[in-house]
Amino acid sequence: MSNKKTGEIGENIAADYIQKIGYKIIERNIHFSKNCELDIIAIDKSNTLVAIEVKTRKTEICGSPLEAITSTKYQNIKTGLISYLQKHPNYKKHRIDVIAIILTPSIQIKHLRNV
Repeated sequence: MSNKKTGEIGENIAADYIQKIGYKIIERNIHFSKNCELDIIAIDKSNTLVAIEVKTRKTEICGSPLEAITSTKYQNIKTGLISYLQKHPNYKKHRIDVIAIILTPSIQIKHLRNV
């Protein structure tokens, strides 16, 4: 399975998960530049806009998916959120969440809020 396919599977799992916990997905895979993409934009139960970064790994053999959130990656996510808010100024409350997914031996989901 390619890394792109792994990522798509993880994003679909994350989308299902956040909808089950009451989030409403507004958009997915928004590109602002070559290095700046927001995986999922959603509204949580408290009406907060949430930019969600999804990191997926097939296994934990090479480390946790959370290790892929470097300071550069975080700054790119933050830049994307700021760009999104400039186009949608009606959202006053916002935050960044990260969802880490491991696919095997069984699906594991870790949701970090307000990173």
